[in-house]
Amino acid sequence: MGKSCKLKTVFFGTPDFAVESLKCLQESRHEILAVVTAPDKPAGRGKKIRFSPVKSFALENGIEVLQPTRLKDENFISQLRNYGADLFTVVAFRMLPEVVWNMPPLGTVNVHASLLPQFRGAAPISHAIMDGESETGVTTFKLQHAIDTGHILMQDKILINPDDNAGSLHDKLMVAGGQLLVKTLTGLANGDVQEHPQVLFTKDGPILKTAPKLNKENIRIDWTGHARQIHDFIRGLSPYPGAYTFLKAPGSGEEKKIIIYESEPLGNQSTGLPGSLAQIKKRLIVNTGKGQLEILKLKPEGKKLLKASDYLNGAQLTELHVLK
Repeated sequence: MGKSCKLKTVFFGTPDFAVESLKCLQESRHEILAVVTAPDKPAGRGKKIRFSPVKSFALENGIEVLQPTRLKDENFISQLRNYGADLFTVVAFRMLPEVVWNMPPLGTVNVHASLLPQFRGAAPISHAIMDGESETGVTTFKLQHAIDTGHILMQDKILINPDDNAGSLHDKLMVAGGQLLVKTLTGLANGDVQEHPQVLFTKDGPILKTAPKLNKENIRIDWTGHARQIHDFIRGLSPYPGAYTFLKAPGSGEEKKIIIYESEPLGNQSTGLPGSLAQIKKRLIVNTGKGQLEILKLKPEGKKLLKASDYLNGAQLTELHVLK
């Protein structure tokens, strides 16, 4: 393909993270033939039908939208073939069947929010912070049978700052991913990009870290860890879905769920068992397996987000309780 060649693509994506890539493609020399996104679904108290962010952007910009419930549906497959796309592009979408990803002549390019092969899985942004990494990035790669295992096309590194949380890192990677997707398509059109397999091992053995889907079991705080590790765990889950723990209520001893959004590891040594409160006068400080951690912002279940000092005023804690 020549230097002035453009590629024709069908874009697959659903959430906000994918919109930036779609926007970057639209502003590039490449052509978006259609968008494939999740079916509409009711949301909120009124169960009002809500469009996905990708669908909203596509409609606002005159891009045709497809919303199949089954990705192997014959009518949907026929529609895709009729577009005659050079390749498909995927950002934050469900797993595609081979009949789809193997259809276009240049295959299907996926944007992943990590430096593959590190942090394969559904939650790479959160896990990079939770694991204490100082950098991560975005990767474009070719889809194949197993999730996140295809040959790498291009990568860009992004620093993780000490004050980053999952929300701020999400936004950095969202922008970087859109830019990298356009660079990748332009490189493929020009013949400048060579794909290469993911390197899974070194002479010392496997180097992979994974990014499994977040659920209520793996977002609960374990206070036996190091204060710094718990701090990274909290910021890796903030603002969503939120790391949680339980506080025994005064008097009744009832356990109340609290979600912690912001913390700060202290230089202090632990003065009690992991999870015990070391201070409740104006500051909410917790003993961990090693060191102490100050809770700065939290949200009691069913209530609004509060500064720890405001929570302490309202909770009227008169004795030190245990977080579990």
